[in-house]
Amino acid sequence: MAETEPRAELDARYSEESATAENWSDAVARLRAAELFWLSTVRPDGRPHVTPLLAVWLDGALHFCTGPEERKARNLRENPEVVLTTGANTLREGYDLVVEGEAVRLTDEERLRALAAAYTAKYGAEWTFEVRDGAFVADAGIALVFRVEPRTAFGFAKSPYGQTRWRFTRE
Repeated sequence: MAETEPRAELDARYSEESATAENWSDAVARLRAAELFWLSTVRPDGRPHVTPLLAVWLDGALHFCTGPEERKARNLRENPEVVLTTGANTLREGYDLVVEGEAVRLTDEERLRALAAAYTAKYGAEWTFEVRDGAFVADAGIALVFRVEPRTAFGFAKSPYGQTRWRFTRE
């Protein structure tokens, strides 16, 4: 899948005068390098649920995995809309990213093998998965794999302060 440059807009209300909109390719580089993400889902009763997890950027989307009975997997069965967030917990340095989209479960074993290799390449041998029956399999058990293709994303620069919004169009 080819990655296209979405429309970037700098929101002047939340940006210093010297700020400029970030290129999506720079944001993707940050997503690829980020080690920890926060996943926000919605519980069936409407309450939010947020949890840290690992994710990899591959083929134009973020991918994460979870056990089939974990809270986030149960939430996704009811509502696939998610937000993935990463960045730095500092006020004046770093860059934060927010990716909104729909979490779609992947079961194609060829694609899952590519993702398993991406996890090991990014996080090391501790994160090696076998692929079987449309899921990741490891010592800890079965993990369902989800793909989140950005629908909207936000970037928050901290020096100078600036907020970029990227809008993605789907055909």
